[in-house]
Amino acid sequence: MASDGGETEVLYSWLIVATARNGELVYEAGWRHRQEDGSLKTMKRRLGPAWLERGEDGEYLKRRGRPKPGFLHEAAAIVAKDRVIRDVEREFAEAADIATAAARVTASFREVAHAYLHWLEHVQDAKPSTLQEHRYALAEPGTPHRRGKGTHSGYIMDAFGDRPADEIATRDVNELLNKIAATEVAPRTVNKHRQLISAIYGYGCKEATFNLPRNPATDSDRRQEPERATLDFYSPEEIEALARSLEVGAHRDPDAPAVNDDEKLAQQAEDRQDAELVRVAAYAGLRRGELVALRWRHVDFEKHKIVVQRAVSANVDATSTKSRKAREVPLPDQAAGALARLSQRGDFMQPNDYVFVNRLGRRLDASALRRRVSRAREAAELRELRFHDLRHTYGSLLVAGGIDLASVKAAMGHARLSTTERYLHARSATDLADKFTQAFAGTSPDDARAPQADQPGR
Repeated sequence: MASDGGETEVLYSWLIVATARNGELVYEAGWRHRQEDGSLKTMKRRLGPAWLERGEDGEYLKRRGRPKPGFLHEAAAIVAKDRVIRDVEREFAEAADIATAAARVTASFREVAHAYLHWLEHVQDAKPSTLQEHRYALAEPGTPHRRGKGTHSGYIMDAFGDRPADEIATRDVNELLNKIAATEVAPRTVNKHRQLISAIYGYGCKEATFNLPRNPATDSDRRQEPERATLDFYSPEEIEALARSLEVGAHRDPDAPAVNDDEKLAQQAEDRQDAELVRVAAYAGLRRGELVALRWRHVDFEKHKIVVQRAVSANVDATSTKSRKAREVPLPDQAAGALARLSQRGDFMQPNDYVFVNRLGRRLDASALRRRVSRAREAAELRELRFHDLRHTYGSLLVAGGIDLASVKAAMGHARLSTTERYLHARSATDLADKFTQAFAGTSPDDARAPQADQPGR
């Protein structure tokens, strides 16, 4: 398939029939896209449900009658394939044209930053939460907050936005970081601004983008961050106390207007669900975004596992987890019991339904959930731990119980073992003493004898 109008060349394309997660047959477009560096990348896009059915031998057969609205027959799928490929390739070409045109003139920092965000979203497929965080840091001064009446200070754009990107020096970056640090934010926050500026210049220094001569953030001053505090976590008794607080509605306002019987029953069902969600969070270690994205088809009671494939990021149902890898989480009895109790509800129990739902069967608001759990924690007079500390509780209790780090790493979906090692604090040195003794059991009695007080130099 050749391109026109300056679009990127498509070497060849294909149309396939695939099976969606819900078992539905769908058409998908595939093609080979040549990237700016000359390498080839396989692209795929979902086109829509196919007007097909499986025959007795597994072959795909055309359904009888005219396709229902939204379904595609083969000819329509071919047309849709060519249109999708043309549109996507045009987007790539336009992005390349923008970068090339910008490189011909002295680009401002603002232009480089916006091009970087576009590349991050459309080429790198960054998580919505990452994009939201970067856009917040790069907001213009005076931009209203999404919530509340305040406005953004816009430190980065205020200092660099209109300046030519190739004229900003390391000295300028240090002055900006000093200004941000003077607001008494944490050193980590200052370093995140430094890291973002460095990433923007890392993109802008590429020959295919703005061909900037240097990255002024590379040699800028990085703040010394304090050593991470030892992770605090709940005991099983505290987990159950938090769940009971939610179940009895202790987080609700006692002065709120009285509700009718139907509303009362609906609230009680919501409270029971929140209680079971806390148990699953603490006994299966799922992140908050993974919990609210969990569907019943991901829960396998027979094989005692949860398959974590998706997560909600910045209130967007992302197509992957934080690590971009699906993982299988062992389902212990404590979490299985919570899910089994939830499975007794009378509605929203189809494989594709969310496990944790609102009254309309839609997924829960992750922010509202966090606030409910926080109020229930206060009502139960528990230690002031965050919702995410339920996940830390999971890792800490596993390590304290003697589960090896490799298994904990796999269950929690950590990319690096060093992340999992943070939970080693939960393993008591006293409890390990006997195991250490057993490890040294092969030594001779003389070697194992404790030193005596009257033996100098021992």
